[in-house]
Amino acid sequence: MAANTAVKAVLWDVDDTLFDYTGADTAGLAAHLRAEGLLERFGGPEAALARWRTLTRRHWGRFAEGGVGFLEQRRDRVRDFLEAPLSDAEADAWFEAYFGHYEAAWTLFADVLPALDALAASHRHGVLSNSSVTVQGPKLGTLGLGDRFETLLCAAELGVSKPDPGAFRAAARALGLAPAEIAYVGDEPWIDARGAVDAGLVGVWLDRAGRHAREEVPEGVHRIGGLAELPVLLGDTRFGAPSTFG
Repeated sequence: MAANTAVKAVLWDVDDTLFDYTGADTAGLAAHLRAEGLLERFGGPEAALARWRTLTRRHWGRFAEGGVGFLEQRRDRVRDFLEAPLSDAEADAWFEAYFGHYEAAWTLFADVLPALDALAASHRHGVLSNSSVTVQGPKLGTLGLGDRFETLLCAAELGVSKPDPGAFRAAARALGLAPAEIAYVGDEPWIDARGAVDAGLVGVWLDRAGRHAREEVPEGVHRIGGLAELPVLLGDTRFGAPSTFG
């Protein structure tokens, strides 16, 4: 990125960046398994969540590669989790019951609205997620963020997922800006921040958990420990080296 290029827009990840996905998924799955009398079968909530997350990544990966449809990956995830040959209707019903508990636990991180308010007048805003518009659109609306973003792009509809540069460049085209005029903020250092850098954007790793203490900060990536640091970072248009915030 050129040293005198100003960032005009912020492109956001959703899950575990704006929205406490891990917290909601933990609470929602535990509540659902408890209601179904299945919690002990999986060795408690932590073990159950680990299994659910592993299967989510596996089956979403199949979907992202174009091997299966959106509903098919979700049904297969439920079947594998329960180790049961459920019909489509049974798998859908199980997932919808889980989703009700999960949705009841939805919440924004406390620093999201203050950061969006602080940047509202100075930057445009959009969303790029490795999910689907049918999932993230209603979620953002429920969380009160539906009118905060001028564009919402997701892997399911784009046909390409982060960290592929094509996903980030599609978002830049949707905003009508050069990649270097956009900062991407996400919780994953390589998929989000480094992926953005490789596509020509400014990559910002939101490291709420302090993972940098045990993980490498990718080259060219700016790391922040919370969104209160983002307006200060974006106010510095130099971006010649990775941030030393945190």
